[in-house]
Amino acid sequence: MKKSIAVDMDNVIVDIEANWINWYANVFGVTVTKEAMHGIPEDQAFPDPLAARSLLYKPGFFRNAPVIPGAQEAIIKLQENYEVYIVSAAMEFPNSLPEKYDWLAEHFPSIHWRNIIFCGDKSVINTDYLIDDHLKNLDFHKGKPILFTAGHNRGIEKHTRVNNWEEVLELLEQLKEPQQVTG
Repeated sequence: MKKSIAVDMDNVIVDIEANWINWYANVFGVTVTKEAMHGIPEDQAFPDPLAARSLLYKPGFFRNAPVIPGAQEAIIKLQENYEVYIVSAAMEFPNSLPEKYDWLAEHFPSIHWRNIIFCGDKSVINTDYLIDDHLKNLDFHKGKPILFTAGHNRGIEKHTRVNNWEEVLELLEQLKEPQQVTG
């Protein structure tokens, strides 16, 4: 039986930071760098955090976000040996549900609809691994939590950290149980 992996969307396979920066610049005319997000909640990097947060409720915000480099190829590779689920705590932003579903259909067509989970609380997810950028999700995971680097979580030393999808593949290869040889 294949082991299972739950993969978060925002800041793990979807570059929400870059998208947020672009939207803020287009709407408010102010450019913020990704470095400004280091070590703080994402919305706090913007001159007007409430205005920045309001963008998350705008139609199209989630639908048109860019893919994190390497994510598509890595997910396909992981599907060879793991049952891969895409998990998003999307309930906080109800408009994001159809946008995230359509985004996944476009960018990750190998993920079957049965392997897409939109929820409010990821503590109900019971997979062998969880790849996420938020401690609030990783801290309560029953399996092996893997922290995917994002601006807001830089400097955090809790959990095993990966900085990109190449490192995800390397880590999971290291964690693989050796195959028993019979003969």
